[in-house]
Amino acid sequence: MNLDKKLSHIEFLNREYNVSHLSYEREMAFFHSIKQGDYAEVQRLFKPFNCKEMGRLSDDNLRNLKYHLVITVALITRYCIEGGMEMEAAYNLSDIYIRSIDKCRTEDEINMLHREVVDDYTQRMSIIRKQNRYPRTITMCLDYIYDNLHQKITLEELAERVNLSPSYLSKLFHKEVGCTVSAYITKKRIEAAENMLKFSEYSCLEISDYLCFSSESHFIHVFKKHTGYTPKSYREYHFRLRAN
Repeated sequence: MNLDKKLSHIEFLNREYNVSHLSYEREMAFFHSIKQGDYAEVQRLFKPFNCKEMGRLSDDNLRNLKYHLVITVALITRYCIEGGMEMEAAYNLSDIYIRSIDKCRTEDEINMLHREVVDDYTQRMSIIRKQNRYPRTITMCLDYIYDNLHQKITLEELAERVNLSPSYLSKLFHKEVGCTVSAYITKKRIEAAENMLKFSEYSCLEISDYLCFSSESHFIHVFKKHTGYTPKSYREYHFRLRAN
């Protein structure tokens, strides 16, 4: 059967059994509301995958849901990049969620992950929308920090990259971002560690080494200071959340 015949056959079956897809306008409005960080509108437009308007992508129920969620993550990611999310951050988050989709073994796990994806991206976009746009110099520093969390980063190195003196950059960074360069780097490393603990099997020592902490004990101390958890208890807590 060629593609045109398959298409005609599907259209016939959909008419016979009154199957329809979500309207294009509603679907785009949903993704736009995530892009805007509009949580109330996201909740109003949210549709679970088991609703009758969802297309059938596989005869296997679990695989069908996985396909839908992978497509959803891909579209949300691109909308959020358009809305101002850092491209690398958006794609890395997408990769994490798609790997999580692959590990799901039940329909309930997919449905829970669907809600988590939507809520997470919406919350992140809400924060981004509320933040002021930074001067180009500061944006360059933030991008460099994000891309090099696995390496040692110094104020002097950042200053050289943006052609400013270290003292001036330090003052400008604190004024625009609200914290010192070193505090911001630590904050971003802890955020990266949280994701690695939730979505990977890396050990505490491996995470500590990768994110350039001086030692595993220093990493544990800083992580607990920022999150209230030790890395081990943080991983166990989020494992229980996903298991329930």
